[in-house]
Amino acid sequence: MKSTEIKEAALKYFTIHGYEGASLSQIADEVGIKKQSIYGHFKGKDDLFLQVLRDAKDTELSSKLTYFQSTLDEAPEQSLYGYLQLVINLFQKNEHLKFWLRMSFFPPAHLAGAITEEVVDLEDQMQVVIEKRFSEWIEKGLIHNSDPSVPALAFIGVVDSILLELVYVNDEKRLYKKLEASWSIFWRGISS
Repeated sequence: MKSTEIKEAALKYFTIHGYEGASLSQIADEVGIKKQSIYGHFKGKDDLFLQVLRDAKDTELSSKLTYFQSTLDEAPEQSLYGYLQLVINLFQKNEHLKFWLRMSFFPPAHLAGAITEEVVDLEDQMQVVIEKRFSEWIEKGLIHNSDPSVPALAFIGVVDSILLELVYVNDEKRLYKKLEASWSIFWRGISS
């Protein structure tokens, strides 16, 4: 039980203060233990950070896979636009995704390699899922393209632009203006 509590406290402090600004003392105080007790559960700050990062990755992956599974019967336009809304909502309401995005964009220098591996792994897994959906829609004649990787990569580009807006600006008016502009051009391009 304590490791879960420690990771939840660490998530909070790493999200707010980043790796460098979060201290094991703060995390221990939040949980009501001594700093040394953390070492009974984790090898150190790096181990704790990477475990919190992997939990955040698992939460993001699970949320996105669940979403795509729940929209199997929806038209591509509703499914894809809903996915963009999901990404925005997850960032605004889910501490794991907020942490995941911030650390993937601003990793601690000494952990950048390990974080990059996790980010690329998640992106690769999501690309497979998204390409599979596009392949199904192309087969049904709902999307006009012969290679599912092309619209899938274009869609991932739209998602990435929304993520950049969330991480760097997080101005709702600007975010939705960018979303609507990107979406209308993207959808027109794959549905005509």
